[in-house]
Amino acid sequence: MNAIDPRPVYARATEQAAALIAAVRADQLDSPTPCAEFDVRTLLSHMVGGTLRIAVVGEGGDGLAVHPFAEGVGDDEWPAAYEEVRVRVLKAWEDDARLEAPVRVPWGEVPGRAALSGYVMELVTHTWDLWESLGRPYELDPEPAEFALAVARRVLPDPERDADTPFASVVPAPEGADAYGRLAAWLGREPLVRA
Repeated sequence: MNAIDPRPVYARATEQAAALIAAVRADQLDSPTPCAEFDVRTLLSHMVGGTLRIAVVGEGGDGLAVHPFAEGVGDDEWPAAYEEVRVRVLKAWEDDARLEAPVRVPWGEVPGRAALSGYVMELVTHTWDLWESLGRPYELDPEPAEFALAVARRVLPDPERDADTPFASVVPAPEGADAYGRLAAWLGREPLVRA
């Protein structure tokens, strides 16, 4: 995994996230998500804030100084806010040297490659959260999920998680689950129950 360049899969993951964010209707912003403490609006705020954080890391700044939730974004401004930070993060990571440079992220000091791989996992997981919340509007690209699942299994190998881990303990994946379903289960998420 260390030799893999996460940038192409991160770019694909951001395109997919951007399309989903653009599909959110105003009447869905208060809807629940599989991430129990977030409604859709809070999830969008976290997706924008987390993307800004990894952009700042890629630019050589301190990602921990960036709040993981975007503030001051109007309900109709989420697509533009995400597009702005998405473009910024892709530019910030263009230089190959950023992949080997040590960076500071919430889980410690790691090479840039490991940090960006972790943010692939984060973004893909929250993309699944949003996709579930919107009623699974279309099929998701499997490649980012396969990559994110490999990262998740490597960095969170223990199925039991403590209170300091930002993901819950592993739950059983639904029968026949795709890579997104397996990733969600590995990170303690379950699909939303539908009537």
